[in-house]
Amino acid sequence: MADPNQSAPEGRDPHSGGPALSRRSFLKGAGGVAAAGGALSAQAQAQSAEAATAVQTMRGTVEVTLQINGQARTLRCEPRTTLLSALRDRLEPALTGAKQVCDIGSCGACTVIIDGKPAYSCLTLAVQCRGKEVTTVEGLGSPEAMSDVQEAFCAKDGMMCGFCTPGFVVATHAALDRNPEADLEELKYELSGNICRCGTYPHVFDAARAAQAARHDGGEGK
Repeated sequence: MADPNQSAPEGRDPHSGGPALSRRSFLKGAGGVAAAGGALSAQAQAQSAEAATAVQTMRGTVEVTLQINGQARTLRCEPRTTLLSALRDRLEPALTGAKQVCDIGSCGACTVIIDGKPAYSCLTLAVQCRGKEVTTVEGLGSPEAMSDVQEAFCAKDGMMCGFCTPGFVVATHAALDRNPEADLEELKYELSGNICRCGTYPHVFDAARAAQAARHDGGEGK
């Protein structure tokens, strides 16, 4: 049995028999950890700097080119400019089909389609839409050549004051394109982000169903 009063061999722990932690070995190990930490910190700083230089700082006004209704449209605006404002106030000629009503994304009057999905243009920055396909109600049809949904809204009297109608038309297009077989409850859900202050909902839903039926009978909608 080892004598408890006997000193442990140099470099050995007296209790575990393993290597002893001397002041010299501690400082040596701490220095290695610090060096490794410094290397990792430097790497993180380098990555952070690289990421910072990759982000374009936008100040003042910037030039933005957007694909709107199949055409490249270039405009100048502040980075904070919404897509709705860009469409209505920054383009020449302007696209005023999307309406500015609530301006907080609760009424749906400003609905557009971005890369196939309905979106509130009042909550979307114009600069966010670079490289994306934007479709407004003007891109769906015109008074001379209406889309199937626009024709259905006219036939079913799906409007009163008409201010919310462009948003409903765009949202209906997006809903039918996404699911041509949607039942009435699904269509109601898809259009629930749009508000009609006149209360013309039954006619709106009739129009959506009529456009859906027309697509089944006559093939793809316009």
